[in-house]
Parts: sequence; C-alpha cells; structure tokens
Amino acid sequence: MYEHDRPRTPVWRAIANALRSDIAEGRYGPGDKLPTEATLAARFGVNRHTVRRALADLVEAGLVRTRRGSGAFVAATPASYPISQRVRFHENLLAAGRIPLKRVLQIEIRAATTTEAETLAIASGSEVCAYHGLSLADGVPIAVFESVFPMQRLAGIDAALAETSSVTEALRRVGIPDYTRASTRLTAVLADATQALHLEIREGDPLLRTTSVNVDGGGTPVEYGRTWFCGDRVTLTVDL
Repeated sequence: MYEHDRPRTPVWRAIANALRSDIAEGRYGPGDKLPTEATLAARFGVNRHTVRRALADLVEAGLVRTRRGSGAFVAATPASYPISQRVRFHENLLAAGRIPLKRVLQIEIRAATTTEAETLAIASGSEVCAYHGLSLADGVPIAVFESVFPMQRLAGIDAALAETSSVTEALRRVGIPDYTRASTRLTAVLADATQALHLEIREGDPLLRTTSVNVDGGGTPVEYGRTWFCGDRVTLTVDL
C-alpha cells in the first residue's frame, strides 16, 4: 500500500485525542473551562465546525460538558450526596472533599398550598416561609431547592434565613437545635426553563427531584423541601 493510500485519522478525531491528552496530563482539571471554539480552531488550524465535532465526541464520552452560553468544561466527578436521617448540605459536601456554597434566590412569606399544609400539619392557608436557593459544589451549580417552613411554629425563620443561608443554623436560631429526615421521595423529572437557567443546563435536561420532610425531636414537621439535582453532577446514595 502506498503512503497516500493509508487511511488517515479524521481531523476532528485527532483534535479530540489531543484534548483527551491535555485532560489526562492535567493541563485542564475537573471543572476547568476549555478554550473557546475560536481559540481551538486557531490552535489546530481548522474551522469551528471541526472543533465543534471534536467537542461533541468528548461530550459523548463523558469527558466534557457544555453550558449554554458559557462554553465547554472538563466534566467533574459527580459529588457524592448521601440521603439519610441526618441530611446536612455543608457537612455532606465537605466530607466528599467539595467546597459547598448556597445562594439565596428568594425568601417569601405566603399562604401554604394544600399539600404543604397537610405535610406540615398546619391549617389550610396558614402562612409559611418559602426559601428558594441554589446549591453549588466547587462553584458549580448542582441543585435548586425550595424549603417551606411553618411561620406560626417557627416565628422569625424568615429573618434567620436572610442572615444565614444555612437551614440548620436558621432552625437553631428559632429554637430547633436538631432535626432529622422523616421521609424522602425520589422522582425523575425534566428541567423547566427557570431551573435550566440557574443550573446552566438545557431546558428538558433530566433532573432528580427529592421531596422530603424534616421533623424536630418530638416528631413535629419543621420543613417541607423539594430539591432538583443535576443527575450528572451528583451521585445520590440512600443510607438506611
């Protein structure tokens, strides 16, 4: 076979292999942003379409993930998050070697829905404090959540949450020194437009929703929560 008759590696695959080597050698670590398509096109002397094909191959292999409008990032190892009777966001992520962070999106006082009232064992239409937030690990969004608290039972919980993003600390400030998880339900759902925006994913991407109830030492409900986790960024484990 003549030299010019030998099959050649497609250019896009050669680029993908070069980026694989960069990642394997630590040039780009988990969570790092890769150069832009324009920068990579200049580096390899190709058009952006070829670069895009190479990146798609890395995405398919699970080595890279893309965020709409943000670029391509080296896929981080999913954060381990145990679901047990004592679920604590900061403690769980610190134990997994991750840096935890919560961002408050909204704290509102409103009337309880029928489901919230039944779950929290309060009268229909009673006031609740709804805490909406975003959970991050190492600066990467991993979940959006809504926690609902009975206002009459936990007077001042709204002010406490405004001062500290920690639910555990806020509950302690209003007289609940400890609490445990009474129940958790897991459901697969699709991201809506707002969730996709906060999590930097595409609308319709798969999420894992947990619906839970936390109770105080006497078994009285103090929190009804729902959390929507990115399935590719978190590994949920159930500790019985």
